[in-house]
Amino acid sequence: MTGIPTHTLDDTTALPAVGLGTWPMDDEQAEEAVAGALALGYRLVDTATNYRNETGVGRGVARSGVPREEIVVTTKLPGRHHGYEETLASFEESRRRLGVDRVDLYLIHWPLPRVDRYVDSWRAMVKLRADGLVRSVGVSNFTAEQIERLERETGVLPSVNQIELHPLFPQAALRAFHAAKGIVTESWSPLGRGSDVLSDPAVVAAAEAHGVTPAQAVLRWHVQLGAVPVPKSADPARQRANLEVFGFELDAKEMAAIGEAPHRRLGGDPDTHEEF
Repeated sequence: MTGIPTHTLDDTTALPAVGLGTWPMDDEQAEEAVAGALALGYRLVDTATNYRNETGVGRGVARSGVPREEIVVTTKLPGRHHGYEETLASFEESRRRLGVDRVDLYLIHWPLPRVDRYVDSWRAMVKLRADGLVRSVGVSNFTAEQIERLERETGVLPSVNQIELHPLFPQAALRAFHAAKGIVTESWSPLGRGSDVLSDPAVVAAAEAHGVTPAQAVLRWHVQLGAVPVPKSADPARQRANLEVFGFELDAKEMAAIGEAPHRRLGGDPDTHEEF
């Protein structure tokens, strides 16, 4: 592994403390971004069937020259493939597009409670892990109640829940639930895309105090919360900057101030959002 710190998942997988997001890159952009990021030291790459760039991500992984066993490749099950057999088939399609023998982290992308088949999908994912085709299984955008249902009905907790998390939506209660259950929190939209997070006075003040960029200050905030941010970037300079968040530390006042802006979601509500 590179010098990036890691979290140890409940199944002993080492999950790097920062990853590379790839939405909404196309295959060509994803190949370039992933190959470049891995050369810089990234070891966690995040994609999904619905990003339509698994082929490019897989090519980037292969082209990088980094030993495959050092890379945590993440992809996600789409809503249209919920169900036990559907999940097994969808996984094989993802594996083929990625060009890998094994997926390192496989997530249910959204719970789709109205469809009510996420428990069936979870059982299939647990089987994929038991069969050695997936190293770790997790979810994305799940509530505490939905995770408790998975545990109640299958006896297996997710290793990871990837959720909307940024200074405008710090998710304190859900993060505390994850910590109590031994689940690692991953952050999508960690920089609050489409918002004014990076111009927030508390973020700017922290960045100036430490001689870093506002984006680096926010990513450091995630790291100190114990969350794993997966910022998307295709720009090599920004990719490098997003990795350089382990050489400084925010103090308690800075941490609190960065999360004090009025809280609001920028994405969908897991209880109602449907994405197929």
